[in-house]
Amino acid sequence: METDIQRMSEDFGVRIVRMYRFLSDRFRDYDVFRQILKSGTSIGANVAEAENAISKKDFVAKMYIALKESAETLYWPRLLYRCGYLSKASFDSMYSDCQSIHRFLSSITKTSTERLNETAKNTVL
Repeated sequence: METDIQRMSEDFGVRIVRMYRFLSDRFRDYDVFRQILKSGTSIGANVAEAENAISKKDFVAKMYIALKESAETLYWPRLLYRCGYLSKASFDSMYSDCQSIHRFLSSITKTSTERLNETAKNTVL
């Protein structure tokens, strides 16, 4: 069963790949474009790994990596927009989607960490 964060991060990954292709066809700054390709698609890859984690601790660790990748991905559209590679509309759309994913992952990691800590505390008692 696909979760909301899996769907969101995979849909976002598709948008990132399409944006990468578009930018690479129009401009020659491939290294900058590869950075957003890597971080933007890594979000969904880490969410997929988390969903198949071997423990709750592993789940939290993978979700934190996805959260960090989303934080990095928030940087790249700002840079690309300021450099003139993205239109305002494209920037707003990509940035908004990434912010939504970032907030969702932040909530997941916070709640999961609290539950993990509570379980550990109860185990010690």
